[in-house]
Amino acid sequence: MIVIGGGTGGYSTALRAAALGLEVVLVERDKVGGTCLHRGCIPSKAMLHAAELVDGIAEARERWGVKATLETVDWPALVATRDDIVARNHRGVEAHLAHAGVRVVRGSARLTGPRSIRVDEQGAEFTARRGLVLATGSRPRTLPGLVPDGRRVVTSDDALFAPGLPASVLVLGGGAIGVEYASFHRSLGAEVTLVEAADRIVPLEDADVSRHLTRGLKKRGIDVRAGARLLDAELLGDGVRARVRTARGETLAVEAERLLVAVGRAPVTEGLDVAAAGLTTDERGFVVPADWDRLETAVPGVHVVGDLLPPPSPGLAHASFAEGLLVAETLAGVPSAPVDYAAVPRVTYSSPQTAAVGLSEAEARARGHEVTANSMPLTAVAKGMVHGRGGMVKVVTETGGRVLGVHLVGPHVSEMIAEGQLVVGWDAEPSDVARHIHPHPTLSEAVGEAFLTLAGRGLHQQ
Repeated sequence: MIVIGGGTGGYSTALRAAALGLEVVLVERDKVGGTCLHRGCIPSKAMLHAAELVDGIAEARERWGVKATLETVDWPALVATRDDIVARNHRGVEAHLAHAGVRVVRGSARLTGPRSIRVDEQGAEFTARRGLVLATGSRPRTLPGLVPDGRRVVTSDDALFAPGLPASVLVLGGGAIGVEYASFHRSLGAEVTLVEAADRIVPLEDADVSRHLTRGLKKRGIDVRAGARLLDAELLGDGVRARVRTARGETLAVEAERLLVAVGRAPVTEGLDVAAAGLTTDERGFVVPADWDRLETAVPGVHVVGDLLPPPSPGLAHASFAEGLLVAETLAGVPSAPVDYAAVPRVTYSSPQTAAVGLSEAEARARGHEVTANSMPLTAVAKGMVHGRGGMVKVVTETGGRVLGVHLVGPHVSEMIAEGQLVVGWDAEPSDVARHIHPHPTLSEAVGEAFLTLAGRGLHQQ
């Protein structure tokens, strides 16, 4: 089989297919690992961990009487640690592929038929007897008139690699990526304005999650402007001057050293020549499967994984791992269950964090469910008081039936959502979860208490 693209979707497909005995050629024009490893998930989470350490120094001093002070942030040292983590992960992926016997070909693949490609840089042509997998990923979208220069105007792909720490940042886009970058820059001392065109930030999440997150970000000094739009932006010698139309119809002038555009990502198919394989893309550039259970296109044997897929695929690295496993097993003739997109967790790694799986309350009602929802503040349990940063657990259920969604806001909730995935994915009812004991004292205790209450057995909430 041939896999085009060595990001999370591509290399997971290749590794699983090789383990099942298929001969695999993986074509990658940059570095295996893709956006997630080199420009997204991994380097950004490394930087967000550093930001959390900075915040911890302030908390130690102001709340706990630990007379710690922050002398400075050594930017080159921080960058060196981040790059070391990325490099070690990169070497690990390359080693896994080599050990599995995957042939990695460096260059840009161009389709020449439904099962054939040419890699011009290598002067090589390949034909797949079993199947072809498209995993070419995505790139950041931008707005008309905003041309990234890597210094004053940046995208999520290059924000972490821009020179030094800006004193002020205007972030356009209040989805997960924009919120994470707003949080990071605020922790490291920047004045941050966060602008989101929808009526609330993280608009795809439950409204209560958005409300708690907005409160947490504002408490940290981030100027959150939902329902607002960029009117125009002017490049200055050392920054950007922008005008923003607020939700109230007022015009807000913002000057910042850096403008960060985080308005989503677009699929990458340029140079691939999908028409040569008999494929088409939709109006947004996605390659749409004809069979979602197999992620197979209308051309038999041609499959798609990762960011080339339209919704309901969420464009998340961990979803692409699952898609890669499915496609590899399908092509190897091994039975494989379709990806359950309703049970894919979603996380925003800001401070506070958000984590969710399943339907929001509004989505559940819109789909015709009779809904019972229960919310519980994290501060209702002792460990939540210890952290002292607010947050909540919200569980959405069918009245008298299964759990439809689990939604969390607060410290470290990214490490708590796996339980919610199992609950939603296995169609559990609150009484099923209430039988299981959550450790005390932990933040997860609040999750257990929320289910106990829905099962009619609540101790601290009636």
